[in-house]
Amino acid sequence: MDTTPQTPLDRANPVVLFCVAATSLYLGASLAVSLFDHVPPAGVAWWRLLGASAVLLVLRRPWRRTWTRRRVLDACLFGITLAAMNTLFYMSIGEIPLGTAVAIEFIGPVAVGALGARTPRAWTSLAFGTAGVALLAGIELSGSAAGVALALAAACCWALYIPLGARVARNGDGVDGLAIGTAVGTVILTPLLWSAASEALGSLWWVLGGLSVGVLSNAVPYGLDQVVLRRVSTHQFAVLLAILPAAASIIGAVLLAQVPSVPEALGVALVATAIAVRD
Repeated sequence: MDTTPQTPLDRANPVVLFCVAATSLYLGASLAVSLFDHVPPAGVAWWRLLGASAVLLVLRRPWRRTWTRRRVLDACLFGITLAAMNTLFYMSIGEIPLGTAVAIEFIGPVAVGALGARTPRAWTSLAFGTAGVALLAGIELSGSAAGVALALAAACCWALYIPLGARVARNGDGVDGLAIGTAVGTVILTPLLWSAASEALGSLWWVLGGLSVGVLSNAVPYGLDQVVLRRVSTHQFAVLLAILPAAASIIGAVLLAQVPSVPEALGVALVATAIAVRD
């Protein structure tokens, strides 16, 4: 049994916490897009990971806990998956609109949920999700097939994120596990991403911007996710996730002038419906 003392976050309404996390996540993504003119998306993703790792390690100091080999492995797998998902997602939003990329990315967990549950409701969810992604992909393929492919690759990582994150949360490791996992993911991806990341060294503001993205898009939202996952079931968490495509589209329209067309808005709505009804 987890005897970790409760904090104010543990007593807060999980729906409110999730909405705060969603807002922070896509504010960070909007800041990242503004950096893409100076630093490649993969490079911004690396600075995002570094910023998140630094903040989480300093605030949580996870080395103070007693860790079993299994719990460390769970945290590392979670962190590597998260790092890969972040990188692929940022590369995709360098090619296609933020709201579209988020909606396409969600086909991963929707498909896994449907195939696992095999109920009429789950298959209905998959049908909505597939229709939405097909509509969005058809729109974007004429402009950037690479962006669609990258978003679909991120979807595969997202499909792994929920069960791995839930395992870390229920181990009682929560944000401490996130801190270790993010640090490990950053180290492992450094050889692949440093060439792009080093372009930020041309300006202190680019470096600070990339690190700030890590706080907004990793440390805050995924830290809050760990609190929420301890309080709700995996299905309830999936329903909350339905907020994200709409949140991304709204923030993309307001901050990035990425106003969706009617077909794009319909595609996002279909994916959000798929997430909400998933069994």
